[in-house]
Amino acid sequence: MNWIASTTSCLEIVLLFYVATIDIATRLIRNEICLALAFLGIVSQLASPMQIGQSLIVAAILFLVLFVIYQRGAIGGGDVKLLVALAIGLPLTGVIELLTATALAGGVLAALHLIMRRLPTPRLAPGGSSLVRRVYAVERWRHLRHAPLPYGVAIACGGIWIILSKGF
Repeated sequence: MNWIASTTSCLEIVLLFYVATIDIATRLIRNEICLALAFLGIVSQLASPMQIGQSLIVAAILFLVLFVIYQRGAIGGGDVKLLVALAIGLPLTGVIELLTATALAGGVLAALHLIMRRLPTPRLAPGGSSLVRRVYAVERWRHLRHAPLPYGVAIACGGIWIILSKGF
């Protein structure tokens, strides 16, 4: 892998960690991050213009499918943006791997949230509490209000898995 691909892979991983963190904190995925990921996906494929075209077609089809699912309320708009942005840098087989890795990470995320529902409701975390305790307190509070899962975390895990499986 050349230095451009290595650099874009590192930047994508950093952005995906950022997306996961922000999704946990706010349940929002920013457009700018999705655009940056899509741009990095295209840059990583500059050596193969034919693959860029194939990747864009696959991403467009994925967008149409996910948009229908979004319209039915089964997935968030940020999740659609993030998956399509990641798909722009991948061939068809890579998109299938991304969706598979994301589904597996989503299953782990859902299991963790189901386990958290069985745990006691914590008091508010004091100011000097650890990050883990504060996140647990907030997530448990969200469970009590039936908030959605931060599925951007699962998508980010799937994306990182695909990037790491390509190698540096």
